Amino acid sequence: MQALRNFFRPAWSSAERLNDKTVVITGANTGIGKETAIDLAKRGAKVIMACRDMEKAQAALKEVIENSGNENVVCMKLDLADSKSIKEFAEAINKGESRLNILINNAGVMVCPFGKTADGFEMQIGVNHFGHFLLTYLLLDLIKKSAPARIVTVSSMAHSWGSINLEDINSEKSYDKRAAYAQSKLANILFTRSLAKKLEGTGVMTYSLHPGVVQTDLWRHLSGPQQIVMKMVSPFTKNSSQGAQTSIYCAVEPSLATESGGYYSDCAPANCSAAGKDDDVAQKLWDLSCRMLSIEWD
Repeated sequence: MQALRNFFRPAWSSAERLNDKTVVITGANTGIGKETAIDLAKRGAKVIMACRDMEKAQAALKEVIENSGNENVVCMKLDLADSKSIKEFAEAINKGESRLNILINNAGVMVCPFGKTADGFEMQIGVNHFGHFLLTYLLLDLIKKSAPARIVTVSSMAHSWGSINLEDINSEKSYDKRAAYAQSKLANILFTRSLAKKLEGTGVMTYSLHPGVVQTDLWRHLSGPQQIVMKMVSPFTKNSSQGAQTSIYCAVEPSLATESGGYYSDCAPANCSAAGKDDDVAQKLWDLSCRMLSIEWD
């Protein structure tokens, strides 16, 4: 019913300005990340595009500046599959920026063949969850100093098919690429919930969201039959600009200034799965994440 109501709601739009605000967007060289960068740059923000592939990033940077008319856009190297890269990126931001008002944890990998990050994590949980967990941790003091601030994490409705396997978080005993993806997207929602509690009273708000079924590069790992199905349903899917709207909504919508920890879809509050509201599992995942990343974050 929620989805049906959202379908008939007029498209969300806002004239909210972001002058004197600084934004970091991961995976901003393509898809909804790039569209989010263009929109927030149009609103007057300084936009830092955090990208793994610097060649693609340079081309995207040019596009963002041209389409937004904002010269205050830069791209910086960030590989979320490598904690060394994450630490170097965070150090550069902490040294070089006086504020960070909005962090958008957008980058992700989807249903890829089994692989491991530089730190030995399964690629999907490693990039989608652990990478963003560590990045947020390392930038948090600057974000708090910049309050009111927002942390937006792109999840997916695929979270509702997932469960957190605390005994085998890296899917080493058995690997199903769809299950591993769903687990990583559920982890995004649980992280957002836990983070909201820990940040109460700081002026930093957190949001997770489903962007919609979006035509993006993430489809590249789908099998032949799955690609055919996606082509058939593509008239009902979103392009990257439409897919970016809920990320932008969570980043700028004034009415969300006192909301934190929630899940959104189609620029409106949405219901996540029961597993996405399990605070016991959320805390266990938090503790496990800290142990695996060798950090202390109370």
